[in-house]
Amino acid sequence: MSGAGNRSTPVTQTRRRVLSTMALAGAAALTRPPTLLAAGERLETTSIHIGKSGSICIAPQYVAEDLLRAEGFTDIRYVDRVPTVDSADVDEIDITAMFASSLVLMREANRPITILGGLHIGCFELFGTKEIRRIADLKGKRVAVPSLGGSPWHAFISVIVAQVGLDPTRDLNWVVSQDPKPPELFAAGKADAFIGFPPDPQEMRAREIGHVVVNSALDRPWADYFCCLIYGNRDFVRNNPVATKRAMRAILKSADFCADDPSAVARRLVDGRFTPRYDYAVQTMRELPYGKWREYDAEDSLRFYALRLHEAELIKSSPQKIIAGGTDWRFFNELKRELKA
Repeated sequence: MSGAGNRSTPVTQTRRRVLSTMALAGAAALTRPPTLLAAGERLETTSIHIGKSGSICIAPQYVAEDLLRAEGFTDIRYVDRVPTVDSADVDEIDITAMFASSLVLMREANRPITILGGLHIGCFELFGTKEIRRIADLKGKRVAVPSLGGSPWHAFISVIVAQVGLDPTRDLNWVVSQDPKPPELFAAGKADAFIGFPPDPQEMRAREIGHVVVNSALDRPWADYFCCLIYGNRDFVRNNPVATKRAMRAILKSADFCADDPSAVARRLVDGRFTPRYDYAVQTMRELPYGKWREYDAEDSLRFYALRLHEAELIKSSPQKIIAGGTDWRFFNELKRELKA
């Protein structure tokens, strides 16, 4: 990451994106409420900085440019690094989606964020070798993660194993590596398990490496809760409530577009250089239930992961303290009513 002047890059058009823009505009027309803007509802800012992570599960925000422009934003930039518990760059992000477990850890660390609503379920998958048929079989096994502490890989695996009575600190042998990455260690036989976010699970299944032990889109209790939530910089949300709601509206409409036209979204992800493989991208769009964001409860999801992280002894705060100190559900609840299916 270079200096602040290069922290983000503006979104640019390509010939191929023009065609998918037309499809997105059509989808937007179908979901737009009768009155888009209330009287006096004027944007406090026309600039928006959105986080960019390595996973394409948060595709709705990557392909929401046209909808964001329709909401009045003129300066739309993606920041290449998404804040974590250990990073100090929260101020670089205005709004973005992030893993629920990571957001709980960020609030535990008193990071200045406000959690706003849900985006989708089902993005993570736990892979294991043939010896690992159930979660309990991970006891004593090598589990690969890029980092411990505040990383979503470590957090999600910890809550999964804690759910069946294992102690993530004492019962697992953590293999920490960023180079080679956990999927590469697993493929090379140097780890017994790892957790993957798109497009890693799609690649592992295509290469027939290992097998899926937990699929959060299908297996309960994980399939009952948002795995990814939308959050904003606390000052941005406080000072720009109209801009916050409009940005969320664009992202949630874009989630519907991901469900309605997976092929067009996958093409835009590749053209925008968010991911290199179209086949894995379109598979992700088809597998994740993006169109069901209205059916899930964001607060219940945050409470669920806060409880699990507390059980895994990764946080000390109660779920209610996490919720009371760092959430604002009013925009999400309003948009659920406005953007009825």
